[in-house]
Amino acid sequence: MSTERDRVDVRGVVSFVMIAYLPAWLLTLPLWLTGEGLSWTWAPLVLIAMMFMPAVAALVVGKWISPQPKPLRSIGLTNPGGIRKWWPHILVGWLGPPLVMVFALMVGYLLGIYQADWTGFSGLAEQIGHGPIGAEPQTSPGTLALIQIAQVFGLGWLQVIPALGEELGWRGYLVKALLPLGQPGAFLTTGVLWGLWHGPVLVLGFNYPTVPIVVAFLMMMCFCTLVGTLLGWLRLTSGSVWPAAIAHGFLNAAAGLTIVFSQAGHPVDNASVGLLGWTGWLVLALLILVLILLGKLPVRFQVQKSGISRGVNRRSRP
Repeated sequence: MSTERDRVDVRGVVSFVMIAYLPAWLLTLPLWLTGEGLSWTWAPLVLIAMMFMPAVAALVVGKWISPQPKPLRSIGLTNPGGIRKWWPHILVGWLGPPLVMVFALMVGYLLGIYQADWTGFSGLAEQIGHGPIGAEPQTSPGTLALIQIAQVFGLGWLQVIPALGEELGWRGYLVKALLPLGQPGAFLTTGVLWGLWHGPVLVLGFNYPTVPIVVAFLMMMCFCTLVGTLLGWLRLTSGSVWPAAIAHGFLNAAAGLTIVFSQAGHPVDNASVGLLGWTGWLVLALLILVLILLGKLPVRFQVQKSGISRGVNRRSRP
């Protein structure tokens, strides 16, 4: 098996994990000290700040701990050929997550787990509210839904920058650093570490507030491993971290679609609905299987080797 490195850089990986974890966890202290948890006014800013810690870890490791000749290129922020090499993957990262989310909701609906109102959008109207009781609604549910969907596909681009903070670390640095384990091993290890990294906010009810804490940890690791495999595929096949960051940003933006298509009177439970839930995992697993059957996963790299003739291309599969 040929990889970019013969062995895992243990020093670099351990340093990355420590730097990614400790500052991020320290940032969550105000959520605990105020006693307000995720309902604290500044909680969204804390979560965004956390997302940049893996990028900081990757840059510190690449610059000082395990120095790279081109640290920005080594984590995929820049790449040979620039955007011309990976621009088709922009569409995958942009349109893919919302469409996959809708597919996941349809699977949940067919299994009887997700109570949907596909055309009436009653759950969205209930969530947003129409003002004083008895007053005529100022905006129709259909219009509200269109606004929400437009925000997913448009304002979702604002989610890409904080998502890049995570992707520079998890996919930009860690997946490539763990490639000597093989791509399945790199994806699995990164997914578990990524899931555990959310620990302090998971305890506060982040993503899975309806299940016991231990179950929330297990579910987060499963979700991060599945979606991280797809993000890792984007990073490796494009040679850039940007498609993975775009997909991550729109994955976060698409989370609101669970409410858009929900039925009034039936609260959405992330543990079973959407991509965070087990019904969504079926869709993520199916996508991974499709990539394997199409020969797209594991990703094959072009490797130049000297031989009898000059410039012979050989493929290797890490």
